[in-house]
Amino acid sequence: RVIIDPELYCGACFHCRIGQTHLCPKGQLLGRDSNGGFAEFLSAPASQVFRLPDSVNDQEAVLIQVLTTCLHAQRLTPIFAGESVAVLGLGVTGQLHAQIAKSRGASPLIGITRSADKREMAEKLGADLTFAGGPESIQKVREATGGRGADVVIDTTGMLPVIADAIEMVRFGGRILSFGIITAKEGALPFYNLYFKEIQVINSRVAKSEDYPACIELVQRGQVKLRPLISNVMPFGELKSAIGMLGSEGGSQRMKIIMEHR
Repeated sequence: RVIIDPELYCGACFHCRIGQTHLCPKGQLLGRDSNGGFAEFLSAPASQVFRLPDSVNDQEAVLIQVLTTCLHAQRLTPIFAGESVAVLGLGVTGQLHAQIAKSRGASPLIGITRSADKREMAEKLGADLTFAGGPESIQKVREATGGRGADVVIDTTGMLPVIADAIEMVRFGGRILSFGIITAKEGALPFYNLYFKEIQVINSRVAKSEDYPACIELVQRGQVKLRPLISNVMPFGELKSAIGMLGSEGGSQRMKIIMEHR
């Protein structure tokens, strides 16, 4: 039983030579740039294949690839034990970021989303506090951190209004991890505060192969729980229906749908 890192790289370009294989300009993604993502069989280079321990079941293993992108991002972001961390957005990646930050010693760990169900899930998975989203959450985070604001704010939404909240929510000299993919080309942000508060903004993209063994270990040790993030398990024959569920009413409340060969 193995898991595959689907990101391929040339190994010879400038970025590959300095260890930034995930930024390889010739990089390709198995299942996107070549067929096979939903096939019964798929070939992959041995360098991209990682053995799974018996303690990690098949359904949970599927989510390890998503977990690697979160761990890669947090490896770019210092989080010291006892620092406060606020996670904006508690979908799958938000729940994973919260658990990783907790394993790194974040305290208090604060989750923020409008969804009551996702707030409840975050609390079960280790969040110390959760708040509903919106402008009032900024003041609540400040109150929970002695009036300073969070040491680290992780945005998983990629939405400009939420990023604006992150800038107001983080403390002076704090750090913002911009994880959500931002598709907007323009918009309003409190740019002056980026300067005035001396905020560090860290961005990340995908993951590296070295993140896979570390993530497998996090799951094996029980520091990150993946099973609660699976909302549906369906056979491959129902792939079209599963994709339709994501765009249906209530689709935004679903977590991960796992396709299983039966």
